[in-house]
Amino acid sequence: MTMSAPRTAIVTGAARGIGAATATRLAADGFAVAVVDLDETAAKATVDGFDGGPGLAVQADVSDAAAVDAAVARVAEELGAPTVLVNNAGITRDNLLFKMTESDWDAVMGVHLKGAFLMTKAVQKHMVEQQFGRVVNISSIAALGNRGQSNYSTAKVGLQGFTKTLAIELGKFGVTANCIAPGFIASEMTKATAERIGVDWEKFVEANAKQTPVQRVGEPADIANAVSFLVAEASGFVSGQVLYVAGGPVN
Repeated sequence: MTMSAPRTAIVTGAARGIGAATATRLAADGFAVAVVDLDETAAKATVDGFDGGPGLAVQADVSDAAAVDAAVARVAEELGAPTVLVNNAGITRDNLLFKMTESDWDAVMGVHLKGAFLMTKAVQKHMVEQQFGRVVNISSIAALGNRGQSNYSTAKVGLQGFTKTLAIELGKFGVTANCIAPGFIASEMTKATAERIGVDWEKFVEANAKQTPVQRVGEPADIANAVSFLVAEASGFVSGQVLYVAGGPVN
């Protein structure tokens, strides 16, 4: 990918998994990349692994407005005005509805939905000033419903509506907004799911691979590749879309 000028990207929840792979890919694409995560040590490890553009590790809770504003201000000062934002930060608090607590619900909504809202609100002013912007929100096939994840599924489908509204509101400023909904991705989060339901990890992966048309599970790099496409300057006519990256069609 080539850019007319160096640009700055922020990837949230990028200390590991999909976020780390995405940040690393964008750095290789030539972006200056800020890795925003609660775990500053792991975020620094992600930045240390970059082979490309400059990086910055920023510790922040994306559900905290003051922390978000401070993080974005720091990125703008140290790396330049951020015009690419990947809202990837997420947590799970899985349980069946009758067992799910109010705090389980609020925590998931806070990180996924409030976090995406706060980050986008803080970054969009830079995008509008530059008359260029790319927002990519990471949803999930769980948006279609998944047992034991009423909170997570609700948050992920909410991100899809948020994305489409951003595309409508910000399009006239040269800003696109798109959503990626991963299928089964081999990551720490899916390993935690296997543990929760008491299934051996290797068997869990094998079973999910068999159910996928391409006969394999996804890797974080599969999502990073899709993000790379959507944030490119050449993708400026793609906006308001939900791209399911799941190894086959998703109903």
